[in-house]
Amino acid sequence: MVKFLLSFVVTVFLFVSANSNAQQKRVRDHGIEIGVLKTGQLNAITDVKGVMVGHTTLIVDNDIRTGVTAILPHSENIFQEKVPAAIYLGNGFGKLAGYSQVKELGNIETPIILTNTLSVPVASNALISYTLSQDKNTDVRSVNAVVGETNDGYLNDIRGRNVTESHVLKAIENAKEGPVEEGNVGAGTGTVCFQYKGGIGTASRVIPKDHGGYKIGVLVQTNFGGVFELNGVPIAKELDNYPRQFTYDVDGSCMIVVATDAPILSRNLERLAKRAVMGLAKTGGIASNGSGDYVIAFSTAKENRIPYLSDKKTNSQEILRNEAMTPLFLATIEATEEAILNSLFAAETMKGRDGHEMKALPIEKVLQIMKKYNRIKAD
Repeated sequence: MVKFLLSFVVTVFLFVSANSNAQQKRVRDHGIEIGVLKTGQLNAITDVKGVMVGHTTLIVDNDIRTGVTAILPHSENIFQEKVPAAIYLGNGFGKLAGYSQVKELGNIETPIILTNTLSVPVASNALISYTLSQDKNTDVRSVNAVVGETNDGYLNDIRGRNVTESHVLKAIENAKEGPVEEGNVGAGTGTVCFQYKGGIGTASRVIPKDHGGYKIGVLVQTNFGGVFELNGVPIAKELDNYPRQFTYDVDGSCMIVVATDAPILSRNLERLAKRAVMGLAKTGGIASNGSGDYVIAFSTAKENRIPYLSDKKTNSQEILRNEAMTPLFLATIEATEEAILNSLFAAETMKGRDGHEMKALPIEKVLQIMKKYNRIKAD
């Protein structure tokens, strides 16, 4: 009975969260255009064909404010059809699981899971369970689970370790193509960004056709600090809301996931991942001493998947030339910047552990400042 009630409470809060976020305007809806490249149709990581995102949101009683976000590179058996990947460490104060094998072999073989710091082990275990249970994986003896995290302990009872294996599996089950919920959902439920409520954000860019027409999609879990800027406007200074002591108020983490359909392998995916940190910097993030800023990048190009089993000794792959990477670099910077901003615009004020409260970004005040700097596009 207790488990049933807990499940009911979580379901109710999931419903409320989904509806409130569906009505929340994103940064571009206010006439604020980031960068010069066009967005994809959804302006989300799911603009990259085949990529799916799912959330499990845990909002229970007064102190549980956490969750899980799952990103799937494709809908098939990822272990059997691995994708080229790379991970870049902007600042390594974090607990990202699975890094060394991705670095060594240049591929990812599981869904990517984002959650809170102390739930990395249970998320890893869930990914192992998920992989071992799939068809064709009956003889698998090793699984490299990729799990990223940020610390949501200000609003969430993180010591309670309330995320379970079933929550992770549910996020994977919930994963779908199409629009992505943002703000106080999934792994972004209890996060804080620039001393405002952070969360999940996403954005995308489309490269011009004469440069390949490739797509870049980014999803972020924002939980970091610094001196907030919006499209070059010094919002934190205008609102007089910036770090005074540069200690805990700038510490935190940002997980960034970059997807592309461009045919690139791990070396250039790492180069791509490095540019995502530039997008973070454009929002005012400083990658403080206590910040875990990681970028996971992967390519969905089907011709470059890596089969787990093959009779061939070689792989035939199509690889984009280095000289063709520059537009992708720009797209990654722009999409990362906008994804972070979307996480802030979508997030709502939240109360949590020990009565702590984190206010949402004061959007009306921000828009007034943007008008002052003449940075809002006229209708």
